Amino acid sequence: MVAGAIREASARGVAVRIIYNVDHRGPIPVPPPPEPDVQLIESLGVPSKAVGGVPDLMHHKFGVRDRQLVWTGSMNWTDDSWSRQENVILTVDSPDLAESFVEDFDQLWQKDIVEETGFVAPKRLHVDGLLVRPWFTPGYGEDLSARIAGAIGRAKRRVRICSPVITAAPVLATLAQLVSEGKLDVAGCLDAPQIEGVVYQWHENGNVAWKLPLLERVVAGDFTGKPSTPYGSGTVHDFMHAKIVVADDVVFSGSFNLSRSGEQNAENVLEIHDPLLAEHLSAYVDEVRHRYPPLRLSA
Repeated sequence: MVAGAIREASARGVAVRIIYNVDHRGPIPVPPPPEPDVQLIESLGVPSKAVGGVPDLMHHKFGVRDRQLVWTGSMNWTDDSWSRQENVILTVDSPDLAESFVEDFDQLWQKDIVEETGFVAPKRLHVDGLLVRPWFTPGYGEDLSARIAGAIGRAKRRVRICSPVITAAPVLATLAQLVSEGKLDVAGCLDAPQIEGVVYQWHENGNVAWKLPLLERVVAGDFTGKPSTPYGSGTVHDFMHAKIVVADDVVFSGSFNLSRSGEQNAENVLEIHDPLLAEHLSAYVDEVRHRYPPLRLSA
């Protein structure tokens, strides 16, 4: 369906460009993105480019239409993503926001590698009276983690999270403190096998073992874990794949796992200050987390 829409757009004269991820072979605790169907992409008859980074990923999932409308979120454009995973999609009609996404796209198109991209300033934009700020990594990866942690730390009423993993130190430490204090309504859902992969790697790597007590403290709170199918060749991809943080009336959502590796990937996140959207996505996180059992880490 998507391929057909691209062909039809190109046939009527629309200039279409596609960037896709390749060449990831580094050992990471989360599954790599699906291998792109290069033959299908090349058959579309539009300019395309493979962007690689080891161990970094070209992890974006966004499109820009007519430099006006941005379509972004956590959704890979695969069959399993549409039918087997929890995901979130955001659409925003804003030329100013579209400009930032085009700037990031052009960096990827020109540079060919992940680590030299994402240097697009997180501008304060106003869309329909709401504050919206786009974040791009790796250029602003560490700043994004700090921004999310700061919003969580300032929350007075609630924090809701969906993310396959949580390994970014600022976010992990802030959540561990809030859960320990027990004064704030903090809850969420992670992907259980991917979290187990994180724990295994941290046990193996003494340099990051200091994060284990923080993760243990976080999941001891009101967090559940989707018992998805562990990643493997030929397996279904039914991960808990949504990436959402709600801190009171502020929403962060996009392609970014709350992870250290995510800071180094090519990612995007929208920071949106909107009480109605925050309420909607908070309810969605609660719906997702109530589907699955409490998350418990193996020793």
